[in-house]
Amino acid sequence: MPNLPDVVLWSIPAFVLLTVVEMISVRLHPDEDAAGYEAKDAATSVGMGLGSLAFDFLWKIPIVALYTALYELTPLRVPVLWWTVPLMLLGQDFFYYWSHRGHHVIRILWACHVVHHSSRKFNLTTALRQPWTSLTVWPFYVPLVAAGVHPAALAFCSSANLVYQFWIHTERIDRMPRWFEYVFNTPSHHRVHHASQGGYLDRNFGGILIVWDRLFGSFVAETVRPVYGLTKNINTFNPIKVATHEYVAIVKDVKAAAGWRERMGRVFRGPGWSPAPAPAPEAAEETVVA
Repeated sequence: MPNLPDVVLWSIPAFVLLTVVEMISVRLHPDEDAAGYEAKDAATSVGMGLGSLAFDFLWKIPIVALYTALYELTPLRVPVLWWTVPLMLLGQDFFYYWSHRGHHVIRILWACHVVHHSSRKFNLTTALRQPWTSLTVWPFYVPLVAAGVHPAALAFCSSANLVYQFWIHTERIDRMPRWFEYVFNTPSHHRVHHASQGGYLDRNFGGILIVWDRLFGSFVAETVRPVYGLTKNINTFNPIKVATHEYVAIVKDVKAAAGWRERMGRVFRGPGWSPAPAPAPEAAEETVVA
C-alpha cells in the first residue's frame, strides 16, 4: 500500500488560521455588497463539516472494499512515483469534474450535493459545509481504479483536490493573474458556481483545474455580483434538515407522482424537472346551422 500523507488532517491548522484571518479581515474592512459572515450560518457549516467526517468514515468501509476488489481484479498497475502522482492528480481532477457535474444535473445525486450550496453566505466556512451522504460519489472514480490506480493513491488525490478547494471559497480575493484564472479554479470562478442566478446556474464544476469547464462548455466568467444559495432556499440552520431536505422533497414528489414515468423523472432527471402539463382539450367548435 502506498505510504501517502493525510493531507486533510495536515491542513486543519491552516483551515483554522485562514478562517480566523478572513473573519478579522471582514470585521476590519467590511464590504457592504459582500455576503460576509453570520454566526448561525458559520456554525451550521462547521457542524456539517464535522458530521461529514463521521459519516464519510462509515461510507468508506464499503467503498474501500469495492475499490480493493476491483484493484485486485485488474491486471494494470500504476506505481506511485514522483512523476505518476501528478498524472493521477490530473486523472482524479478530470473525473471529479464529471462527478461534480453529475451531482448537479441528476436529482438523486443533487440531494447529496445540495448541502454544499445551501448557505446564502460565501466564505471559508462554506467550504466546510459538506454532505453526509457522499456514498453517491464512488462510481465516478471506478475507471481510475480499473486503470491500476491504488485506492490509497486515489484517496490521496481526492483529499488534495478537497484541500485545494478550501481557499477558493472567499469574497476577499477578487482576481488572480490572468494565466492562473485561465488554467486553475479560483475564487472568482467558484463564486459563479455557488450563485443562484439563472445565467450562473450549473457552471464552473472544476476542482483544481478550470480547463475542463472551458473544454466541455460549462465555463462562465464572473461579471455581475453573485447571489448565493439555492433557487428555493431552505431557511433553516438545523444540520439534520440541511443534510436531508432534498431527499425528503424527492420522497414527497414521488408519492404525489401520477405514474412510474413521473416517479423516475422526479428521481433521475434534473433538480427542477417536472412533467409537462397535459394539453388542454380543444374547445368544441360551434356548429352553425344555416
